Amino acid sequence: MFKFELNAETMKMMRVLSLVVVAGAFLTFTGCKKGGSDPKPITEVQFNKLNKTWKVQSVTFDNTDRTSEYTAANFQLVIGGTVNAATYTTSGRPFPSPWKGSGTWTFGANPETQIIRDKDTADALNLTYAVIESTLTISFQFSGTGYTSRTESVQGPWVFTFTL
Repeated sequence: MFKFELNAETMKMMRVLSLVVVAGAFLTFTGCKKGGSDPKPITEVQFNKLNKTWKVQSVTFDNTDRTSEYTAANFQLVIGGTVNAATYTTSGRPFPSPWKGSGTWTFGANPETQIIRDKDTADALNLTYAVIESTLTISFQFSGTGYTSRTESVQGPWVFTFTL
């Protein structure tokens, strides 16, 4: 029916063709990077989202709107430093306030939602946060008397919403 003869010329062509196929496959697979580029650590990704000047948009204390006290003073939170030496500063804070003028912070157990403000100090405070596009929301339970010369209480649950 179909007759196929292998002569020396055909054998040479098959050998060259098979070497070309093997070399092409080798070059294809060795030219690929394994796993692509290394992903950034989550702490670096989250720090880059937070490392900005944030302007207050709304404030609630114990489910009571306190926005006017903070917007009248033009309250801002500036997050800076580096991933391993993060800092914060505030300006325009009313008195009393659950915010100090400045301090340090570090990520908590879950870097995507937790910050510890002033860790390893008497002022240490666990904060829960969320960053969605250009909005930062921070909530916490404050138990001190506030950072002021007055003694009005600021103890209780706070929620701050900031924008860029």
